[in-house]
Amino acid sequence: MGFGFDILCSMKVVAFIPARYGSSRLEGKPLADICGKTMVERVYERATAARLVDGVTVATDDKRIFEAVTAFGGSVVMTSTAHTSGTDRVGEAARSIEADIVVNIQGDEPLIEPDMIDAAIEPLIADSSIELATLKTRITEECEYVNPNAVKVVTDREGFALYFSRSPIPYSGSGLEGVGHETGVYKHIGLYVYRKEFLLRFTEMAPTGYERAERLEQLRALENGVRIKVVETEHNPLAVDTAEDLERVRAVIEAL
Repeated sequence: MGFGFDILCSMKVVAFIPARYGSSRLEGKPLADICGKTMVERVYERATAARLVDGVTVATDDKRIFEAVTAFGGSVVMTSTAHTSGTDRVGEAARSIEADIVVNIQGDEPLIEPDMIDAAIEPLIADSSIELATLKTRITEECEYVNPNAVKVVTDREGFALYFSRSPIPYSGSGLEGVGHETGVYKHIGLYVYRKEFLLRFTEMAPTGYERAERLEQLRALENGVRIKVVETEHNPLAVDTAEDLERVRAVIEAL
């Protein structure tokens, strides 16, 4: 069942950017300089440009990040140091804020497009039965198909997730070309949109078997019977996981 126009207009959408200083591959990356601005500021600017977002806040456990966000005039909250995932950090931050829909925007996506954020929000505004939505983009390179750091997703005919995996899915013995264009292979883009009440329930759920095996927390939702709407986007933004990624992002922004 969809929402009426008046309800749609009154829904409040808030976005959070979870940001922690520690990283196994790139220490302090939220504060990494990207052409004169920190990465967290770049993400913040992109998020605030989304048409359907009413407010953006950085959620961190580090005073250095807190001070950096304050310095550029952004909204920021301190959260517990005990969180093991960005979702838990967002859940804590969202608990005390009035909102209908909560968006979790990864802090290492300085090239995320605002219309990607809007596209992921739209299903929850249009359909009251959807509790969680995310994004996918078509994989066109063999190296990404086999890369375990590029999470793959397969969906049903209505666009709801069947499974997420670090393995090549759907599998083809002849590689990406053997899958076929009609079926396609899709990479999951880790932006999540939750109904607030579901997000708070989700953070109370115990980790599940497939989640632990794949190291993908979205599988916790699937294993608990929650349908995840997956919206296709043509964008494939570069996330920053390593120093090499950081240099590539700098080159893209310098070229703009």
